[in-house]
Amino acid sequence: MSSQTQSMSDFLDDLWSNLDNSPAKPQATNADAHAAQQQANSAPAPVHQNSQPYNAPPVQHAAPRQPVPQQQPVHDPRFVEPAAQPMQQQPIQQPAAPRVAPPQTATQQATPPPARQHRQRLFYPKAPRSLKDAGISVDMVGRLSLKLLAARGAVTGRKISAHIRLGFPMVESVLNTLRKEQLVALKGDAIAGDYSYVITQKGLALAKDLARECTYFGAAPVTLPQYLAAMELQSVADQVIRSADLKHAFSDLLLEEDLLKVLGPAINSGRGMFLFGEPGNGKTSIAERISKSFGTTMWIPRALGIDGQIIRIYDPAIHEVAPPSATVGEPDDPTEIDHRWVKIQRPTVIAGGELTMSELEVCEDDNTHICEAPLQLKSNGGVLLIDDFGRQRMPVDELLNRWIVPLEKRYDLLNLPSGKKVQVPFDQLVIFSTNLEPKDLVDDAFLRRIPYKVQVPNPTPLQFHALFQIMCKKIGIAYNQDAVDHLIKNHYTKPGRGLKACHPRDLLLQVRNYCLYEDIELTLTRESMDFAVACYFSVLS
Repeated sequence: MSSQTQSMSDFLDDLWSNLDNSPAKPQATNADAHAAQQQANSAPAPVHQNSQPYNAPPVQHAAPRQPVPQQQPVHDPRFVEPAAQPMQQQPIQQPAAPRVAPPQTATQQATPPPARQHRQRLFYPKAPRSLKDAGISVDMVGRLSLKLLAARGAVTGRKISAHIRLGFPMVESVLNTLRKEQLVALKGDAIAGDYSYVITQKGLALAKDLARECTYFGAAPVTLPQYLAAMELQSVADQVIRSADLKHAFSDLLLEEDLLKVLGPAINSGRGMFLFGEPGNGKTSIAERISKSFGTTMWIPRALGIDGQIIRIYDPAIHEVAPPSATVGEPDDPTEIDHRWVKIQRPTVIAGGELTMSELEVCEDDNTHICEAPLQLKSNGGVLLIDDFGRQRMPVDELLNRWIVPLEKRYDLLNLPSGKKVQVPFDQLVIFSTNLEPKDLVDDAFLRRIPYKVQVPNPTPLQFHALFQIMCKKIGIAYNQDAVDHLIKNHYTKPGRGLKACHPRDLLLQVRNYCLYEDIELTLTRESMDFAVACYFSVLS
């Protein structure tokens, strides 16, 4: 006990001497030291059972006083404040910008972030880790593999995996099952852990039977529930088009501001519109650029599997594969993406006078028995343009009756070759382009389901001059205002001919061909204009 008391006394003496020499506590007194000694002696038993823990108090008391500026950052972690500030600023600045800043410049700065968040919704098809996650059976993978081997001969396992767009571990397990059933065999030694597979006679006989049912052996199909979920996340109805988006999409066309103000709300409605007006004013060009105003890409399945039937959706003639880019929210590692899907630009499907009823239903090829998706299914997420509406081979009433319900309900019922009906999204902006008055083509019931009727007028003389200036630069002919004034006065105003947006391009091509033939300089003169008009309008009004 005496040794413990002596240790306590030495400790207090050292503490007292440190306090006397410290400039931070010049006001320490004997009364303070006496109070500290009484407090330390009041509970000696629990503290002095171990001498080492007791040496901690001077370290804990001395350290905060000496390196105070060094220890403050330790008690205020650096990652706390930066994380808290953005979360306080984002909900305050972003929602307030559209409400407080009505001018156009402020709106353009504030609206793009919410538009992008609303559009993309961070969707991408995640790579499945098993056949169950992919929603595909072992039998379907085996069918595709056998038909591939029957057509290609010896193929490595990884090439089979890449061809049917499934992960190698999943395909390898199915190939091992086919080996046990003696439908395939190994050829040669393994290279980098991968074998070459060949089909056996037994497997070849089975593959021929499978090919009679359907010759398809491309990418493994996506299930209908997976497709429905993806289309819901990428719905065209969720696309919010701003004036800046529309001006960017139509930057290469010369359109009036009033026309853009009507097109914008019509696109945001997502329900369809009529584009009507005289021919040659760019109705088709306008419809083709509407999908660009969405400004985003989307994912579609290469093939859709419904009750054992495979329907091809991806069409290289219609869909444009999007270039690889670092899209926000998508992984950089390609192995994390389900390659049964393909990333495309939002589609623009055009159907003209050749449209028939068969193109609006699932069509099965008589020889291959592969089903092709209808046009409205291929255009989901984009634009479906019915060009020259009223001049289709099928009666107008038949087309209207086919789509009168999908236009209102936004879903379609497809008849499969097996006789089953399935419900699929009717999720696109349908545009009817016509040279006729809409009221002369359809009845009031159908007009009610197409809420926007947009007229594309003839260009004004000022716009006509501007079109000549644009096309002269593209063709390489020097612009001459006097020649264009001569054209408008003598070949449009006098005969009562209407100005058309396509005429500057067509007439300038005539002038260029005339100058090249005569071996003269490419210039725009009254004489060359008269020659172009004589050729172009010889049988036109």
